[in-house]
Amino acid sequence: MEEIYTHVANLGFPIAVSIYLLVRIEGKLSKLTESINELAKVIETRNPLQ
Repeated sequence: MEEIYTHVANLGFPIAVSIYLLVRIEGKLSKLTESINELAKVIETRNPLQ
């Protein structure tokens, strides 16, 4: 039983931290994608391709 607790402690924390970071990064990537799309639209209106 003690071995199970050790495995949970050794694996559970890194898994929890990884999930937390992935969720935070996903939100930032969404905002970054929106900003890039908006920038592309602005560039297109100021300098349209001929």
